[in-house]
Amino acid sequence: MHPRFNYYKAAPDAFKAVTDLENYVQNSGLERRFIHLIKLRASIINGCAFCVDMHVKESRHDGLSEQWINLMSVWWESPVYDDKERALLGWVDAVTKISETGIPDGAYEALKAHFTEEEMTKITVAIGAINVWNRLAVGFRSQHPLDKTAKAA
Repeated sequence: MHPRFNYYKAAPDAFKAVTDLENYVQNSGLERRFIHLIKLRASIINGCAFCVDMHVKESRHDGLSEQWINLMSVWWESPVYDDKERALLGWVDAVTKISETGIPDGAYEALKAHFTEEEMTKITVAIGAINVWNRLAVGFRSQHPLDKTAKAA
């Protein structure tokens, strides 16, 4: 797969607007693990290899466990996520797949049981932000960097 073009050079003002939204998310006061969860789960749903690669590495760097990271694609099958994380994962799924889900009341009620209205708003903005990044990266085929592989002994 080859990148289609460099979107941040093509429209620097658009890139700045998305970056400003990202800066808001990063400084919103949401827990780091929740930001990682949102970014990684939405990127998995959207099939964004560039973003999955980045957010796995960032999650690892911030001390989240390999099991927590690796089971994100099948979160509903694993007890590794606590009730608050599970409510958030359900919300990420519903919002990211809005055309399929219509965002059911059950996802909202689960989220509301663990988060304030202010937090729910910030969470939903964070989901929107990563969905914008995913659409840019997938749409214009951004290529993630390839890690150096270890040579066999």
